[in-house]
Order: sequence, then C-alpha cells, then structure tokens
Amino acid sequence: MPATTTFRRAFAVIAALPLLTLAACGYGSDAKKNDTAKVAAGAKKIDGLDSVKIGYFANLTHGTALVASQKGFFQKQLGATEAKYATFNAGPSEIEALNSGSIDIGWIGPSPAINGYAKSDGKSLKIIGGSASGGVKLVVNPDKIKSLRDVEGKRIATPQLGNTQDVAFLNWAAEQGWKVDAQSGKGDVTVVRTDNKITPDAFKSGSVDGAWVPEPTASKLVAEGGKVLLDESTLWPGKKFVITNIIVRQAFLKEHPKAVEAVLKASVEANKWINANPDEAKAAANKQLEADSGKALPAAVLDPAWKSIQFIDDPLASTLRTEADHAVKAGLLKKPDLKGIYDLTLLNKVLKAQGASPVDAAGLGSS
Repeated sequence: MPATTTFRRAFAVIAALPLLTLAACGYGSDAKKNDTAKVAAGAKKIDGLDSVKIGYFANLTHGTALVASQKGFFQKQLGATEAKYATFNAGPSEIEALNSGSIDIGWIGPSPAINGYAKSDGKSLKIIGGSASGGVKLVVNPDKIKSLRDVEGKRIATPQLGNTQDVAFLNWAAEQGWKVDAQSGKGDVTVVRTDNKITPDAFKSGSVDGAWVPEPTASKLVAEGGKVLLDESTLWPGKKFVITNIIVRQAFLKEHPKAVEAVLKASVEANKWINANPDEAKAAANKQLEADSGKALPAAVLDPAWKSIQFIDDPLASTLRTEADHAVKAGLLKKPDLKGIYDLTLLNKVLKAQGASPVDAAGLGSS
C-alpha cells in the first residue's frame, strides 16, 4: 500500500477520535462565547458578513486564539460581524471543518496543514500566518530512563499516527540509529499513539515509559513525577520551530480578504499583548481554556507550560518544509509539492502598518 494512502487513512481514523467536548456539530465543539467581547457602537459588518467562524484547539499551543477570544480582540477587529468559535482535538477534524465551510479560519499544527494542502492538490487551504513556536518535550520516567540512550527499547507515547510530534519523534529516533516501523510503531523503540487526554494516566500506570508531547501534556507528566529529558526546541536552529500556524479556506480568502485581514490584525494584536503582559495573558488563556474544556490548569502545570511556548507572527516557513521532509523520510508521506502553501500578503500588510518587519515564506509562497 502506498505510504501516502496509509498516511491519509491514518488521519481518517484520527479524525474519528472523540473531541474534548463533544457537540452535535459534526466537526467540532462550539466554543463558549466571551461575554466581554462587545460590538462597538456604530460598528459595521466586514465584507457584509454576518459572522466569521474561527477554529482552534483548547490547548496552550493555541494560546493566541485563546487570548484573542477571551480578551475580545477578534470581535474588536471584526466590528459588527460576529466572531464565532469552534474547538477541536484533532487536526484532521479541523481540516474537514475547513473544507466543508463549517469554519473559515483556523489555528492548527503543521502536519495536518501539510496533509490537508497535499491531499487537495493545493486547492483547499493557505497558511496565512504564524502563531506559536516550541512547547514540545520528551518527558520520561526517571526510574526507567536516565539518559537519551536509555530510550532505546522503551515505550514512548506520541499523540497520533503521523501528527507533528509523532513525526518529530520518529525522525529523532532515526537519527539515533534506531529502526522503527512508522505504521505499527514497533522497532528498537516502541511508539504508542495515545490521545493527549489519557497520556498522563498511561504514564502514571506505567504502560508507557515516556512521551514526546506538546504543552500542557508535557507539564502534566512532570507533575506526575516525570522528567524532561529533551526539549525539542534544542534540535532546531535558533531554538524555533512552528508548532501552530493560521490557515484559511482559499475560497474565503479570495471572497473576503478584509475579514481575513481583520482576523490577522487581532492575532498580531493578541501576540503583542501576550508578550507584553505574560502573566495576564497566561491567566486569560487559562480562563478561556476552562470555558472551552471545562477545566482550568493548575499553576504547577500552567506556569512551566506557558513559559516554554513562544508566541510569534512569523510562520517559520523553513521549519515547515523541514517537518514535511521528516514525514517523507519516516515513510508517512509521499513527497508533497508545497509551493504556494503560504500566502503572507495580508499578514505582511498588517505588520508593515505596525512598523514591524515582514515575514518570509521560504520559497513556498503564492506566485
């Protein structure tokens, strides 16, 4: 069976996983509205739209969207056009929602964005901005694993077959000289694909010896007695790599560029506020996280998790290309043509208006 077929089938299976808060909606859960996001008096609809539908994960690596929702940045920029939200727990589900028109714009990880673009032959989505870097760690049971070499022969959890962290761990394992069958996860290291919601329990019970996971799952494992053995940021130039970017449905971008620009203004405003007010931003993100998932994070988890994530506007396009290469090398993806996956025109317009430097698409921009 071709690697690309199995990769897509894996994502189809993943898309069927339960969401954080299951709703009647077929693609995601309606996020709780923020009552403080008021429409300014005299505000007008953008592009004549009644609403713009925004998707994101109830996850700290999507902190830009959490904060922009909680603080009303989206609604402020959209005027009388209502900002509506849906939360997701799996990238493939969000891609399906985007393709179906259930959402217009979304915060998402690099692997599902790559897969969604490649699967549609470059017709479904565009990456229009960056959001976050970092926030991924290898956390292990210190009684069983004391050094990186000790990982060999152990059971290590990743969130999903073919997801961003799964690809990163498989690539790192290969660089150690270990052989692992990407599909089954069996080999010199056993890769156990485990939903982030249950990974802490699996770690606590001893059914896995460690996990390569994003925040806040990594900090939850540390709270259970785990030890950070490796921060993925140390493997990347400048310690930066894309963990979350912003995508848009191509038809929506073409038909409603002013609405897309408004959302990007809100994103840039949110990131600026987050970096200027880290403690307040952390609290705002946690408040929205509680509204969306039903549970706030305790300080012992929230504080170290938030500290390990960088919120930036640059999509770090060169690292997306590298992550795609890693998926190809692992046998999870047929080499995709990513030319045109980025359209950073509107983001650079917003950044220029604020006196900030433009960001680069690393040769993968729209012609």
